[in-house]
Amino acid sequence: MDSGAESPREIPEVEYTTDTDTRALLGHATKQAAQRGFEDVFIVDIDSHHNETESWREIVEYFPDDVVRYMALDHLKNRTGSPPYGLNGDLGLRYQDCGGRILHQGKRGEPVDDETVHRDVVLARRAYEAMSIDYTVVFPTPMLNVGFHPQFDMEPIIAHGYNRWFVDRILAKDDKLGSMIYLPFNDPDAALKTVEELGDAKGVVGFMVTSVRHKPVHHNSYMKLYAAIQETGKPLGFHAGPFWEDSWMKQMNRFGAMHALSFVWCNAVHMTNWIWNGLPERFPGIKVLWIESGLAWVPFLMQRLDHTYLMRQSEAPLLKKLPSEYMREMYYTNQPMETDHAKALELTFEMIDAPNRLLYASDWPHWDFDTPAAIWDLPFLSETDKRNILGLNAAGLFNLPVPERMRGGVPAAAE
Repeated sequence: MDSGAESPREIPEVEYTTDTDTRALLGHATKQAAQRGFEDVFIVDIDSHHNETESWREIVEYFPDDVVRYMALDHLKNRTGSPPYGLNGDLGLRYQDCGGRILHQGKRGEPVDDETVHRDVVLARRAYEAMSIDYTVVFPTPMLNVGFHPQFDMEPIIAHGYNRWFVDRILAKDDKLGSMIYLPFNDPDAALKTVEELGDAKGVVGFMVTSVRHKPVHHNSYMKLYAAIQETGKPLGFHAGPFWEDSWMKQMNRFGAMHALSFVWCNAVHMTNWIWNGLPERFPGIKVLWIESGLAWVPFLMQRLDHTYLMRQSEAPLLKKLPSEYMREMYYTNQPMETDHAKALELTFEMIDAPNRLLYASDWPHWDFDTPAAIWDLPFLSETDKRNILGLNAAGLFNLPVPERMRGGVPAAAE
């Protein structure tokens, strides 16, 4: 199925509001793409987002529990408030849009006339075309915090409904859209069922754990899940997020401070448990990807874990090499890439083997998103490195076909 792109048109200069067209908001990204010749560069966006609550009435129709589905529909019909029934989340801490100065963060109210596909498909197309992106992996947004839902049984209900809706209404309609499908990780049996039922669905390129949760990834209850994921050959991603209600984050009195640490902390904990308990040795076929934590934390954790491991190797008997060596074999997304210290960034790229392990991510439409130029303009990368990071590494990881003209002299990993 073709992308069904809208016809190109000139976007006039307008006052930017929450109703401004995505293509106008990304006007500078379009100019960047043209100036850098991105039409001949294969670009994969590993992390973009939509707001699933805008389609919550459709999603709840897929809920497998009759009572929860009824209550959710009743809430949408007869009540007001946010988040909608079923989701947990803050009820007033709306700081992502920076007091209304980042308008697209709070609402995407732009007109959409195309009724042949879902509105989310149209908005995704507008974004990936504006940034000259050839394939986009899309994630939910409010659901990143469902791992802390106070009702244990709600996560698998929500995950089932969302995943089924997303596969049917979004992924089936555009060959350029994919997803690492949401795993209801609090329920290992439900997560395993998700892999078994949807692992081969169109557009499902991997599996995603929302990292915002207190769940030991090394617990024995997950071993069947990891075995099933390894059997598919598709990667497992850990997507970080902000959560001000975490016991550590409650000490923060400003959103920015919490945001800076929360995204890093949850992934750092899960990675430490993953490595220290020997999961890379137990499941060597699982390619692990760490999403939306930036990169500055990785060298810190490499050094910290190596230092401790060399003094207490008996506590990690399954490891056959240094923790940093396992970390160097994992995959990372750049976003949000810390560019303020150029030498530190260059060393970080060296330590994580970025030319072979780093994947481009925009994080559109969030306030701290990065266009592909953020990678292309780095002075310490060769053109081959840039092409790898922007798309060819992802092509190998997700088995995506690469047009001959976009290979840039680098053999494509997938046909």
